[in-house]
Amino acid sequence: MTNITDLMTHDHRECDELFARVEGLAGKKKWDEARTTMRALRAAIEAHFDAEEQTLFPRFEAATGMTGGPTQVMRGEHVEMRNGLAAMEQALADEDRDEFAGEAETLLILMQQHNMKEENILYPMCDSHLAGEVGTLTTALAERIKGVTA
Repeated sequence: MTNITDLMTHDHRECDELFARVEGLAGKKKWDEARTTMRALRAAIEAHFDAEEQTLFPRFEAATGMTGGPTQVMRGEHVEMRNGLAAMEQALADEDRDEFAGEAETLLILMQQHNMKEENILYPMCDSHLAGEVGTLTTALAERIKGVTA
């Protein structure tokens, strides 16, 4: 990957594929496979959030001085998405297809909106403000998400 936007957008798509897979399995009531895939989805999303929260956001904030701006909004949305993941996991544990579908739909909308903001606004800002560090940062970010989405 040549820049932050490409790397992190690619990781969003990897998470999207896992999300679609777990939805399909739950829809077919393949509960064990759905729970296994859900664990993989949770791990992939947590690795992505970790890469942002521990590596990307602090560097962006240090470079721009913006600590109450876009990164704060993204962190708040990460909390909401973690809650959505937990609700999906509970629905899978209960083997409740309807509850799962409702929770998944809600989370999917949130994820799509979140990803659009990151891909079209925040990541390009990071590429611009952190231009001198892009190579180092993409390596560090890839190491945090490596193995989960590779």
